[in-house]
Amino acid sequence: MPLRFALRYLFARKSFKIINLISAIGATGMALGTAALIIVLSVFNGFNKLVADSLADAGAPLVIRPVEGKVFIPEGPAFDWMRSSDRIERMNGVLEEQAFLSYEGRQSLARVRGLDAAGASASPLRQHIIDGKWQLQRGDIPQTVAGASLAANLNIKPGFATPLEIHYPSRTQPVSLANPAATLRSKKVQLSGIVSVNASLDASLLVVPVEVLRDLLEYPREVSAVEIWPTGETSAFKKELQERLGSTFRVLDRQEQDQSIYRMMRYEKLAIYLILVFIVLIVAFNIYSSLRMLIIEKEADTATLRSLGAPESMLRRIFLTEGWMVSLLGMLVGLALGVVVVLLQQRFGLISLPGNFTVSSYPVSLQARDLLWTVAGVAGIGFIMALVPSRKI
Repeated sequence: MPLRFALRYLFARKSFKIINLISAIGATGMALGTAALIIVLSVFNGFNKLVADSLADAGAPLVIRPVEGKVFIPEGPAFDWMRSSDRIERMNGVLEEQAFLSYEGRQSLARVRGLDAAGASASPLRQHIIDGKWQLQRGDIPQTVAGASLAANLNIKPGFATPLEIHYPSRTQPVSLANPAATLRSKKVQLSGIVSVNASLDASLLVVPVEVLRDLLEYPREVSAVEIWPTGETSAFKKELQERLGSTFRVLDRQEQDQSIYRMMRYEKLAIYLILVFIVLIVAFNIYSSLRMLIIEKEADTATLRSLGAPESMLRRIFLTEGWMVSLLGMLVGLALGVVVVLLQQRFGLISLPGNFTVSSYPVSLQARDLLWTVAGVAGIGFIMALVPSRKI
């Protein structure tokens, strides 16, 4: 019964046309707010996917690191099992350290990554060369590949005759207070190529042969991490691998390797969602106003229903349902509009992306979870805006 009355009030012409106008404005605002939520969250998902893909190209799906210390020797039953397991497509050790670079009077800090021959030949970073070529050894001369921003800061390009110098303090010699530079160890490498992956890596990455970094750091066999590319599903294999390695090692998946970046992306997405929901909340006050005016207009109807024995709860449900239906109608229109716009952008790339990016149009990715959160947020706001005035009958 309340639903039938609500439908009647929703579509019937009101005595005061301003009620129809305010209701239409409220429904339109809810539709536009819902569509904006879907579109903006989908664009954010698209950019997040680009970032995740770039991070995936910078490392392996699984990485083994020590719980204590910076380096370890990959020996023992667990590592022997990994080398013979057919569940691992490939694995390689990586030695990494923060080092000081110098080139013709320019200096910079860099995250130097040492790769062996097998790791260098299969590294996904090879796909991101933008200048020069991927080469870490030319005869007896060690080569290096640098991030784009790092190379720009040092003003160095592939093919330059002057070598790039890598400096690191000796771990075995005592530091001289009179001449601290005397304990610095240095290695020279020739720049062979420049890669561009993402802003963080471009500003700090320097890839060298692992032998060069071992000599510089005085580590004959140690590695900082072991990178693993499993052949099957990652999460189950990660759990088994962690059990075999024990508590002295950590097995990290992609998100755990870059926790700060993924956490920042989640917080940014939550902030965008809350901002857009707040805008929908402001628009929804039109529904509150129209429902208050409708309650005043239908006072005669409510008096008649009371005379016929209708309880107060039924009268409240009538206006609650009518007000909520206005927001739900706008929400459904907005959902359809937002999904259509996202699918069209995904298929045809209607809106181009300015600047020099890896994609020519705004990336979008429609996720069911975003649709559910949008429905929950908009429907909840609409329910509250209909509940408050209906309780005052």
